[in-house]
Amino acid sequence: MARRVTIVGPAHPLRGGGMATFNERLAYAFQEAGCEVEIVTFSLQYPSFLFPGKSQFTTEPAPAGLRIKVLINSVNPISWWRAGQYIKKQKPDLVVFRYWLPFMGPALGTIARLIRGNKYSHILAITDNVVPHEKRPGDVPFTKYFLGSCHGFVTLSRSVQQDLERFEPQKPNVYLPHPLYDNFGEAEPKEAACAALGLDPKYNYLLFFGFIRAYKGLDLLLQAMADPQVQELQNLKLIVAGEFYEDAAPYRQLIEQLQLQDRLILHTDFIPNAEVRHYFCAADLVVQPYKHATQSGVTQVAYHFDKPMVVTRVGGLSELVPHGEVGYVVEPQPEAIAAAIHQFYTSGQAAILSQNISKYKKRFSWSRFVQAVWELAEKVKV
Repeated sequence: MARRVTIVGPAHPLRGGGMATFNERLAYAFQEAGCEVEIVTFSLQYPSFLFPGKSQFTTEPAPAGLRIKVLINSVNPISWWRAGQYIKKQKPDLVVFRYWLPFMGPALGTIARLIRGNKYSHILAITDNVVPHEKRPGDVPFTKYFLGSCHGFVTLSRSVQQDLERFEPQKPNVYLPHPLYDNFGEAEPKEAACAALGLDPKYNYLLFFGFIRAYKGLDLLLQAMADPQVQELQNLKLIVAGEFYEDAAPYRQLIEQLQLQDRLILHTDFIPNAEVRHYFCAADLVVQPYKHATQSGVTQVAYHFDKPMVVTRVGGLSELVPHGEVGYVVEPQPEAIAAAIHQFYTSGQAAILSQNISKYKKRFSWSRFVQAVWELAEKVKV
């Protein structure tokens, strides 16, 4: 009899970016391992005051072959009760929660406590963050409430594992690197990618990809673009691909102040999954200039498309990008970021870095991730 798995977290029809993409890809991985899988997701994920983007919902078609049930309203306790009772009665062998924001603690913690009433389901949480990037009142009690409802934990970076163990030192946990995002299609030639985006292939392109928030350091990268080391690279442009999740005005003022208008490609609407590969395949180098971080799914998209990276030495980013082998790890400072970009384009090492990536990325398989999750589930006490 197939083991049954329920994943609780963002998924279609939510436009959850990396979170929804991860959960849907994880569901496929469990199916590939012979499991029956259902995702229980949100009808409302964020109230409007917490959601900085344009829309919480996608217009893309639902992922084929997945069962997704829309049950949870993050601010409606009645929906928490209904979702918890539904999953409790289903009696899945394993329930995997995604936890990334203390605001979700009351809803997800209540659902998990209701499921525990069946005294059967093993309840694990993939904790993207334990200490949030942007602090708000209630963070600590909400996080404690959720973590206390789980049997065990998966972390995607060692820095989050350390944060977790301050809250739950006794419960089992395991650090598992973020698997590859291999669901954005195959790589395409740079010329084809540029044609799809309306770009001139004669230029070299850097890529900043993902939602734009203060902690992701786009301002540092813009300052690096104005550094003399980068300015001397004549045929270089920066693609900024992702929706502003905060006020865009300071960034636009910085662009004008640094006179970067001619060296930037701004695609600051939400990027549908079907278009992701164009951006990575048009780029030579992916830059993640984060000021602080836990981990980033952008790294694993870059790995999938064999793209070298510049990442900053914060959180778990450097755990996945060996310096000098698949990219560069630098301090979160404009001069350091600029020096890495200059080195990439002048050292003649680009092809070697890409070849190293194609070998190194084999460790990030979804089958290995799923196997390790089941091994953790077998250790916990229900």
